[in-house]
Amino acid sequence: MHPVPMSTMTPNSVARTRFRTALVASADASFRQRLSEILAGLRWEVREAEGGAQIWAEAEAHLPEAIIVDGWLPDLDQGEFLRDFRLRFPEVDLVTTNGTTEQESPRGPYRQELLYALRRSQDTDTAAWNTAPALNRPTSDPGRLQSTPWPVVPPIPPAGAMPGSWPREAKPEAAAAETRRAPEARTESSSGRTAGAAGERLPELIGNAPCMLEVSRRIRLVAPRNTPVLIEGPTGSGKELVAEALHRLSSRSRKPFVAINCAAIPEALLEAELFGHTRGAFTGAVHGRVGRIESADGGTLFLDEIGEMPLGLQSKLLRFVECGELQRVGDNDTAKVDVRIIAATHRPLAQQTLTGGFRADLYYRLAVFLIRTPSLAEHTEDLSLLVEHFIGQLSREAPVKRIDGSAMALLRSHAWPGNVRELEHVLERGAILAGDAAVMTAADIDFGAAVAGPAAQAGL
Repeated sequence: MHPVPMSTMTPNSVARTRFRTALVASADASFRQRLSEILAGLRWEVREAEGGAQIWAEAEAHLPEAIIVDGWLPDLDQGEFLRDFRLRFPEVDLVTTNGTTEQESPRGPYRQELLYALRRSQDTDTAAWNTAPALNRPTSDPGRLQSTPWPVVPPIPPAGAMPGSWPREAKPEAAAAETRRAPEARTESSSGRTAGAAGERLPELIGNAPCMLEVSRRIRLVAPRNTPVLIEGPTGSGKELVAEALHRLSSRSRKPFVAINCAAIPEALLEAELFGHTRGAFTGAVHGRVGRIESADGGTLFLDEIGEMPLGLQSKLLRFVECGELQRVGDNDTAKVDVRIIAATHRPLAQQTLTGGFRADLYYRLAVFLIRTPSLAEHTEDLSLLVEHFIGQLSREAPVKRIDGSAMALLRSHAWPGNVRELEHVLERGAILAGDAAVMTAADIDFGAAVAGPAAQAGL
């Protein structure tokens, strides 16, 4: 059942509607996250789309009251899309991030809230957690965390507030004070670091620790080039996020980002998966297939867990890295493919080259530029930011929860052998165990297999 069209809703019926649906469309995942979290605090139910095709599918399946469209999406022309969408869904309030919405676009009763949320998401720090002061973020003082439940979403407008009356009129003196603040005061981040350091931080990488800022700095330096990059770091430390950031900041960002986990595919199938195969190349190959490398043509190929690749296949990959040509399984012809290769591993590949576990010639071609992702134990000062981020994500699927001081203290005492991925899973378990309770306590924190030793971490 579709929501009531905006043109038929009266102000009183709007005030009684607790949740409205908005569709946020952007290719930038961090932007979608920031805007979705702010809208959720304004009692919006938010759906997301990362491309034009997904916008149409979402709008057909769940007609929203409003849609916010980013200035660029990979598979549509915005001007043409705006005209077509307005003809198909004239009742939907349509807002764009770059102000290109045509003047005849209908202005729904929620336009003020939408513009407020959009402005807040654009004004925030590049990191998803660093929102404006009005969010009443918790202090980074551990003592304060232990005594105060932790809110993780923006304040909700007063019940019965009329559209346009909040947040514009809720705290005019606070808004004016924020506007009057000296520029140097506004450069302070939540951790006390200056905006100069925060400016180097990427939205995908949550953390203010020097080691995290260094990762962002190295990404910015190498992303515009076609230089091969090797990402080294322990399991669960965010290596794929680094690869995605490298692609997003590169000139290849409008082309495919293709990822393949070399450890997740059986050795017998990995060659065909990478290079493709012709019809009849092996038993069961009733159709030819383009491989992952060829499907990434013009874009980025991410080889996760490259250290698990068999030695025989390493030699074939080396040939492709050297000349940019590949040969499908069962084919005599070669194809020229232009891809940037980013590889990742949790193994010490340099040491493996000495023992024969990895080809030295391939290693030196892949490791032209090294980026190391730190373990969570190396930047535990970022734990509170990570907790806030993951609880915010969980609030999209379930009622918003807070975490109290006892739970936070327990999290701080843990060694985190599974790194950030383990933290994410622990918080998800905690949210489930907390049930309908609004606050997650130490009793809800279950480290599960994480305490059983390294062998138990492999599946985290």
